[in-house]
Amino acid sequence: MIIQAFLRWVETAKATDRARAASALARAYCAKDGDRIDRHAADMAMTFLLDDPSPKVRLALAEALAAAPEAPRSIILSLAQDQPEIAFAVATRSPVLLDDDLIDLAARGTAELRAFIASRRLVSRGVAAAIGEVGGMPEVMILLENTAADLSRRTLKRLADRLGDVCSIRNLLLEREDLPADARQVLVEQVGAALKGMDFLQAVIGAERLQRVARQACETAAIDMAGMVEDADIRGLVEELRVTGRLTPALLVNALCHGRIDFFATAIEDLTRIGGKRVRSILSDGRIQALQALFEKGGLGRDVSTLFAEAILIWRRERRQGSHIPAASIASVLVQRLRHTADSSGLSECVEKLAIAEQRRFARDYANVAARQAA
Repeated sequence: MIIQAFLRWVETAKATDRARAASALARAYCAKDGDRIDRHAADMAMTFLLDDPSPKVRLALAEALAAAPEAPRSIILSLAQDQPEIAFAVATRSPVLLDDDLIDLAARGTAELRAFIASRRLVSRGVAAAIGEVGGMPEVMILLENTAADLSRRTLKRLADRLGDVCSIRNLLLEREDLPADARQVLVEQVGAALKGMDFLQAVIGAERLQRVARQACETAAIDMAGMVEDADIRGLVEELRVTGRLTPALLVNALCHGRIDFFATAIEDLTRIGGKRVRSILSDGRIQALQALFEKGGLGRDVSTLFAEAILIWRRERRQGSHIPAASIASVLVQRLRHTADSSGLSECVEKLAIAEQRRFARDYANVAARQAA
């Protein structure tokens, strides 16, 4: 009878009064002693209020039900799809909304609704993946800034692919310690693309040189990452480089000269489709003919395969002697040998640059040490 009287009253009451009554009804429904009212009738009354022409009434209902686990699911779902100021309360706080609900709302809802979901106190992997797949820059930024959001490696890679060209998104991703290497490589490439597109730099150093500098910087970053990541990340990094056409002979010889043998072996395994144990066995103990055959199966030419075989032999010797295999050690020996052989691959210039770069780095380190000792 109380609910029936309430429904008759709301037909003529002012919007402000209806809002207060809606809030009281919702709080009574969710109260510990809520059994004192006809819950079915109260449910019907709140459902009726979903069609109230005043947003104030629906907002009052949403705020009263937002944190209540007893709130009717159908009403919460309806309020979550109302206008933004009404949806905010339930989309950000309601425990009634399950992951499947949130994923569906993120896929079908507005950008504002996705932003509300991204800011929830807890965001599961599935929900984060849904927002990462369809969300725009604002809601993705909220997701990345939410420390309670559980983002999988796949979602982080997807975000790098989709929005890595946005500086603010790129910076947030690069700050994450859990960012996988393949995603980081995508962002490095985006940084390189941004540099190449800067008119000022093109005017200062020239477009052609800027292209070369950006390419070398991306290759250096890939090699540095290869030395710091675990096996699972190395595979992802190699695949990303191959798909984007960056897994070049120049990059591979760079990896060899820097002693990134795990990265190099994974790259050869990827290119040849030969099992990892077999590849590593040949690299560790195979004769020069077996090395050349392995590299040629990976699509490398005869002159390139000979160069790589020479580098592997140098690496073996350095390893047996307990050396840390500095880049200058392999690169300088290769330079000496390349001077006496024809090189149609163009890698001799790459190797010589590596040797010079390492020599300059050693010189800087020597100068710094000498300066400190003289102080």
